[in-house]
Amino acid sequence: MDCLFCRIAAGELPCHKVAEDEHTLAFLDINPATRGHTLVIPKNHGTNVLDTAPDDLAAVARMVQKVAQQVEHALHPDGINIVQNNRPAAGQVVMHYHVHIIPRQQGDRALSGWSHIDKQSVDFPALAEQLRAAQ
Repeated sequence: MDCLFCRIAAGELPCHKVAEDEHTLAFLDINPATRGHTLVIPKNHGTNVLDTAPDDLAAVARMVQKVAQQVEHALHPDGINIVQNNRPAAGQVVMHYHVHIIPRQQGDRALSGWSHIDKQSVDFPALAEQLRAAQ
């Protein structure tokens, strides 16, 4: 098995476990954006949101909520980002579906690289129709 997160889920590699159930594992990110930055993964492999089994996505969502509540009670952040990246162009580094829980403090500048496109360049009605047609 060459997937880093599959090896962590199988107990072959160590992690700093935060929570676990039958279907998911939550552990501290070893390259944290902020103190308390936690990852939640399904124990079954899926590369990203596009190919992960719906039941695994649901299990991860339940664990994300539980861990976000733990972060809230333990660290009292000013806010919490829930982030999920798909493929390298979107920032995914480990090709195993995972969700980041990132505690935030006012002014911490974590994740400050987000920028906006010029909304005048977007034909919103046509784009919405294009997305609806792709179902």
